[in-house]
Amino acid sequence: MVDDTVPNGGVGDEVQSPFEQALAAYQQGGSAEELLPMFLDIVRSSPNHGAAWTCLCWLQLLTSRPLAALKSGRMAVRLSPQDPQARLNLSLAMLETSTKGVREQIQKIQKVLTMAPDLKDDLQRSMVDGLERRGDWQALRKVRTWLFP
Repeated sequence: MVDDTVPNGGVGDEVQSPFEQALAAYQQGGSAEELLPMFLDIVRSSPNHGAAWTCLCWLQLLTSRPLAALKSGRMAVRLSPQDPQARLNLSLAMLETSTKGVREQIQKIQKVLTMAPDLKDDLQRSMVDGLERRGDWQALRKVRTWLFP
C-alpha cells in the first residue's frame, strides 16, 4: 500500500482525511475485506486520487478480485505513472488475468527504482506485507523475484 499520510500530532492538527483514516486502519492490521468499501467510496468521491486507486487495486488483489484490480490498477497508473507501487499492482493484476504487457510494467518499475532507489525499501515492505496477508500469492512471489533477484 501507499504511505503518504500526514503524521498525527498534538493540539491544533487537522482531522485526517477519509484516505488517511482508511490507510491508517490498513496499517494497523485492518482486513482487506473490511477496508475495500472505504476505498471504493474514496475513489468515487475523489476519482483523480491516484494513491487511493493504488490502494484500492492492492485490496482487490488481496481479496482475489483480479479483474476489478486490473481496472483500478490501470487508473492508478494513468493518474500516477511514476509510482512503482501502482505499476506493481497493475503487473500483479495483469499476471492474474493473463493480460499482456507485464514485462513492460516491470521494466518501468526497474527504471523508476534506478532513478529513485529510496523507493526500493517501500516496495519491498509492501511485498512482505502482501505475502503476510495472502501467503499463497504466487504472482507476487514471481514479481518479487523479477524485481529483487
